[in-house]
Amino acid sequence: AEKNLKLEEKITVLQQQNEELRARIEQNTVITRQLSEENANLQEYVEKEVEEKKKLSRTNEELLWKLQEGDAVSPVKLPPPSSTSFYRCSSGNTSPAKVRTLRR
Repeated sequence: AEKNLKLEEKITVLQQQNEELRARIEQNTVITRQLSEENANLQEYVEKEVEEKKKLSRTNEELLWKLQEGDAVSPVKLPPPSSTSFYRCSSGNTSPAKVRTLRR
């Protein structure tokens, strides 16, 4: 009878631990879902930002090329490309693919 009593107490303790673990698993599942959703949203945001950066880079290269070729729409006479301060060529080459912009 004493052995049965101890076993029943142990069963009760184990059942409580089991319930606590199930609650923790459920909580972790909810958190995992939230983090997965947030991660997906952040990945989508990063992809959009990368595409926007590429678009701006292409536009910048095109505008720099137009400036270098003298095709600028502005009637103002611009100084030669080597003396402008808002961009710098990464090498001596002035082709649009080699132009690197400086951050302001």
